Amino acid sequence: MAIDIDYFLKILAEEVRNYQVPVVDLIAVQTKDPFRILVATILSARTKDETTAKASARLFRKAPDLKSLASLDEATLAKLIYPVGFYKNKAKYLSDLPAAMEQFGGRIPDDVESLTRLPGVGRKTANLVVAVAFKKPAICVDTHVHRIMNIWGYVETKTPLETEMALRQKLPAEYWIPVNSILVAFGQGTCKPLGPHCDRCIIANHCPQIGVTPRKAVKAKDKGKSANGKNIKNGVKKLISWNVNGLRAIEKKGFTDIVYELDADIISLQEIKAMPEQLPESVRNLNGYEPYWFPAKRKGYAGVCIYTRIKPLSVIYGMDIPEHDQEGRVLTLEFDDFFLVTAYFPNAQHGLLRIDYKLQFNRDIHNFLDRLAEKKSVVICGDLNVAHRPIDLANPKQNEKNPGYSAPEREWMDTFTGAGYIDTFRKFNQEPEQYTWWSYRFSARERNIGWRIDYFCVDPASENRVKNASILNHILGSDHCPVSLDFE
Repeated sequence: MAIDIDYFLKILAEEVRNYQVPVVDLIAVQTKDPFRILVATILSARTKDETTAKASARLFRKAPDLKSLASLDEATLAKLIYPVGFYKNKAKYLSDLPAAMEQFGGRIPDDVESLTRLPGVGRKTANLVVAVAFKKPAICVDTHVHRIMNIWGYVETKTPLETEMALRQKLPAEYWIPVNSILVAFGQGTCKPLGPHCDRCIIANHCPQIGVTPRKAVKAKDKGKSANGKNIKNGVKKLISWNVNGLRAIEKKGFTDIVYELDADIISLQEIKAMPEQLPESVRNLNGYEPYWFPAKRKGYAGVCIYTRIKPLSVIYGMDIPEHDQEGRVLTLEFDDFFLVTAYFPNAQHGLLRIDYKLQFNRDIHNFLDRLAEKKSVVICGDLNVAHRPIDLANPKQNEKNPGYSAPEREWMDTFTGAGYIDTFRKFNQEPEQYTWWSYRFSARERNIGWRIDYFCVDPASENRVKNASILNHILGSDHCPVSLDFE
């Protein structure tokens, strides 16, 4: 159905007045200085507003203008802005900014094309600076704007850039500047990426809710009951797997908030890079979950863990193969009618220096899974460190001899699926450009130049228990995104 965009945006503009103001808009209220707005916008990418606000305040006390910014070295900048997301990259951008500004006579440019020539500034940042700092017509499209406009069916686009171009053609000019602040506040407060609060949404009766799964209105006391498994034993269980690339690092990027938004029954993590005693209390003991840890013996390396609301019958640490187990790669929980195995497969490394070890690990875990499957259903999840087919990465031809897409690795995956193990995501989705990992370099995630290397697989006899599988690519914090499985 067609929506009335005037009605939607006007009613939401009033609705979000009492919501938390996006940090860049807050800074714009406090100062009209384009320099500060530009810097705050650079810092805000993939970072919670609260963290951005504190980092911006620290930085502006030392560097209130471009000249003082030029006096700070990269290491100092990194310390000042930590722990914003990708703070090392952003410190480099800020360090390079004064020199880059010379082409504009030391003045912040007021058009999108010029701004995108500055370090760390993409179209989203440039549009936001033009709109907020200079009050000129521009449409800033972040993930919230892109997502919500597609939920409404106002656009049908796959990327934020496509959304920006579509909105330039059809969105009334009066909404170009305010649309970002309205939908960011609305997206953070009500129309959340996970479990949107449709039950309290002011436009729920008019919204098409395209592709939306509203949150379950579950009372806290009822949620507590599921910890013993009684309420979900015979129902569908929501399972999540995520390579967090450092649990201590992701904790600073809102990890616990993300976990509670996911509202999963079991959450499996890989590459935690920490011993339990190194973690803050909020991560060691997530409310409502029982944690099980299997870190690597080597500190700051590999390691896996599982948080569960369902009490397991038993726990298997490793595969009883010391070579693999010392690296903390495999952890298994046994439940009434299935095993859940979380695994962090080895990387074959540059030049395939570790390909022999990886292939041995692959054979060993396949045998391990087969033994488990003789007893009951098996779910294996984790970072398998391989893109199976050309559809599973952006540039297959260029990567045929590289780790993660080499012929031996893909051949093993052929053997694994040929033995009947189900790649659950491909059971439901045969679309290209569906990835779970992106390099931190070259703005790969923004351009969706990625790889699908994180999986949920099940044994051949359990395919009918798989109800849905998804990639949650809107969730940030790691170079991987979570993947999910609905398992009956």
